[in-house]
Amino acid sequence: MQLSPNEIRVLGVLIEKEITTPEGYPLSLNAIQAAANQRSSRDPVLSLDEEDIRQALHSLHDLGLVTPTRDARVPKYEHRARIVLNLRRDETAILCLLLLRGPQTPGELRARSDRLHTFEELASVTATLDRLAARPAPSNPEAPFTPDLTGPLTTILPRQPGAREARYAHLLAGPASSSTQTSGPLSNVPAQASDPGVVTAADLADLRSAIASLEQRISDLETSRSVTVAGE
Repeated sequence: MQLSPNEIRVLGVLIEKEITTPEGYPLSLNAIQAAANQRSSRDPVLSLDEEDIRQALHSLHDLGLVTPTRDARVPKYEHRARIVLNLRRDETAILCLLLLRGPQTPGELRARSDRLHTFEELASVTATLDRLAARPAPSNPEAPFTPDLTGPLTTILPRQPGAREARYAHLLAGPASSSTQTSGPLSNVPAQASDPGVVTAADLADLRSAIASLEQRISDLETSRSVTVAGE
């Protein structure tokens, strides 16, 4: 499975909104476009038009990862990634963050995951990443696809010069490289400051958590506003 950047973004959006705003899920085409193009909690920031979204949805539908539904007025869409890829809740949350924000460290993933899944400790994040990376692949490449034999879904990237933590990336777009985009404004902040009088590891964790919460609130407001404007 090698999804395009547009397909990655659309799938990530559907997973995110199912968890964070279930009252507005499944999503209409306008809602998907607004969420895909929001400027917060996304890396990279994209500008997809309706045709881009339609093509991505069509391709994801062919792969069984998205299915359309209908209400009284407009077609809506929901993902089937949890079923197709046989994901647990914690695995779904981690994969969603990697789809929407690119490679990240375990610390960043924990700080940004509050609205998707609560990880009590950093070791839980690492264990989830390792479990996704250790998934078995089918011995026969031509055998029919089964959810139990997806092959690895995440990988650890080589540590960047000066970085204290290695980043992890998803593999739904094919093999990842160390040159993949950064993971946001906190990607180069050290896990601990050399001067305790400036900032501590606990302070940094609290700051990351607060920023992640604010970014998610802003993203939900942007999505709601864009959908309202589109419907007028």
